[in-house]
Amino acid sequence: MPPKPLTRRRFSAAAGGLAAATIPRWPANAAEFTLKMGASSPMDHPAMANSAKAVERIRQATNGRVAIDIYSNSQLGTDSAMISQTISGAMQIYVLPIDLLAPRNQLCGLTGLGFAFPDYDHVWRAMDGDLGKLMRATSEQLGLYCLDKCMDHGFRHITSRAKPIATPDDLHGMKIRLPVNPVLVSLFKHLGAGPTTLNLSEVYSALQTGVVDGQENPLVLIDTLKFYEVQKHCSLTGHVWAGFHISWNIAAWQKLGPELQEIVHREFTEAAVTERQDFMNMTIGEQKKLTDTGMIFTTPDHKAFQQALSKSGYYADLRKTMGEQNWKVLEKYAGELV
Repeated sequence: MPPKPLTRRRFSAAAGGLAAATIPRWPANAAEFTLKMGASSPMDHPAMANSAKAVERIRQATNGRVAIDIYSNSQLGTDSAMISQTISGAMQIYVLPIDLLAPRNQLCGLTGLGFAFPDYDHVWRAMDGDLGKLMRATSEQLGLYCLDKCMDHGFRHITSRAKPIATPDDLHGMKIRLPVNPVLVSLFKHLGAGPTTLNLSEVYSALQTGVVDGQENPLVLIDTLKFYEVQKHCSLTGHVWAGFHISWNIAAWQKLGPELQEIVHREFTEAAVTERQDFMNMTIGEQKKLTDTGMIFTTPDHKAFQQALSKSGYYADLRKTMGEQNWKVLEKYAGELV
């Protein structure tokens, strides 16, 4: 198990109402903390739009002491590069898909387990409960302090160029792009596909040139990154759920001190709660929007995929890898996985 995390402040209703007047006035245009915040998603993703609002509220509530500059759409490099930059302190804040830390510690890939969560009720109970705490503590051990309310990045679905993915057999031999996440790679290997790990900024070109046959992502990202231009089919597998945590370089977070930490925590918490609903609302219309672009949708039998994974030993293998105690934390929310 990861070591005990840094002490997290308990934000009572009274503390949450900390008035801006308690923060000393800071000279105009002279921020005490100027911070870089990187992300791979574009600004029209709900996570980024709500983060931008939180950044502005933080600037106002701290009287300009905390200024955060957002660099979206992989401006500061690939996800792998931004993780390294944030851990080292070259960048202070990163909008973290926590499963991308799985190459450093496989526990961070627990939410990437195939077909574990059937719906959002299960997801939010897990991420706001003990599973989320376990993953955030593991992230902290690796050098990234995650605020405790994560944002939604949606259930992931498979797109393909040549044929629909209706059954597990349709994945056999398929060259599919995946993020750098060993748990997700294991999932598709057990389903007979040929995974290629690429950072998000490289995916469109790889699809366009035929380096890979398909990819998997939430509908919102399939739309905002225009994957429909180079993919014909979309299979609504919902095979894993993904989320974002606002993560910090630990030293940068500690330097803020309790008063500024409280403001930052409050505003990003509000952003996360609002983003969850915004993302759900945006997703509702995505299938129709993508259908209008010419994408053809298929709804597969999820049980067939679960059965194929169970037969292949996927769940049994990961149970051994993750450890019995950690597996029990997952099954507390996902139910028994065999």
